[in-house]
Amino acid sequence: MDQDQKFLEYVVKALVDNPDDVKITRVVDEMGVLLTLSVNKDDMGKVIGRSGQTAKAIRTVLRVVGMKNDARVNLKIEEPEGSEPREGRDERSTGESAAPATPYVRDTTVDDVINDLKNGK
Repeated sequence: MDQDQKFLEYVVKALVDNPDDVKITRVVDEMGVLLTLSVNKDDMGKVIGRSGQTAKAIRTVLRVVGMKNDARVNLKIEEPEGSEPREGRDERSTGESAAPATPYVRDTTVDDVINDLKNGK
């Protein structure tokens, strides 16, 4: 498993209620690295975030991780089986999470995560 995939797995599993349902596939081609993320349909709101802000932040940090490894990294979030498309939604808009916001308590820094990735944890 490469650094970008490890990072994505670490972040997403920390966000969701069903970490065992997190699946990530990694494909490398001439365009760069494509990570495809699949999560439990009940966790989609947590991964996408309000107005897509969480997904956007994850994509931004993945690009930084990719740059450190001289790779262009893109993230595709798969629509779960049985989910209903929202009205007026296109590929750019992601809707809002129906889950109430829960306070986030940071127990590690970004530097800690990067060091863990470097050390293969």
